[in-house]
Amino acid sequence: MKKAVTLISGGLDSATAAALTVSSDYELYALTIAYGQRHAREVQAAAQVAISLGAREHKIVDISLREIGGSALTADIPVPLGRDADAMSHGIPITYVPARNTIFLAVALGYAEVVGADTLVIGVNQVDYSGYPDCRQEFLDAFNTLANLATKAGVEGTQHFHVWAPLITMTKAEIIRTGLRLGVDYGLTWSCYEGNALPCGQCDSCQIRLAGFAEVGVNDPLTYQMP
Repeated sequence: MKKAVTLISGGLDSATAAALTVSSDYELYALTIAYGQRHAREVQAAAQVAISLGAREHKIVDISLREIGGSALTADIPVPLGRDADAMSHGIPITYVPARNTIFLAVALGYAEVVGADTLVIGVNQVDYSGYPDCRQEFLDAFNTLANLATKAGVEGTQHFHVWAPLITMTKAEIIRTGLRLGVDYGLTWSCYEGNALPCGQCDSCQIRLAGFAEVGVNDPLTYQMP
């Protein structure tokens, strides 16, 4: 059976990407990076998602990016709240974590080489990507080249690695429709940048998620502090 290492953050996008991995007849090797983010809620969600999708393995790797900071998610910097769509569409927000997806994919690559998986799956998309430069196809193409130059398996030709980003051109509504079709339980996921008992409903991630569900015409199964 084909094997794929899939990055699962606990959010809506990565859960959908993982479901697409399974539906495409890959054996799912789930990988979550605990990177020193503001809260552990999304790591807990990732574990639930991995179980629900029947992951062959689920690795949780601790790499504290809080040591370098530089982001509202890894330093004592307030998360922007209540930004409108125009503000969210311009510039790179303070919630960008320096080099996060490069680091995540590097760990996924090492894991893939160990378990014999050619495919690395990541749930990024460049439509609703909030300005993050490491959610673009150009970045993924560059990493494909790196993966096959920087590994023993790639150099010896025993594996040819590629990054699959099945959501790359989807809107949030299209992602949600896909996940619902595949039976994803979005009640297990967590998208909020804040670490409260309930998602805030005001950060960029919550607003994009809520707008996606509204466009699809179904209720988000999560309860929000502020709908």
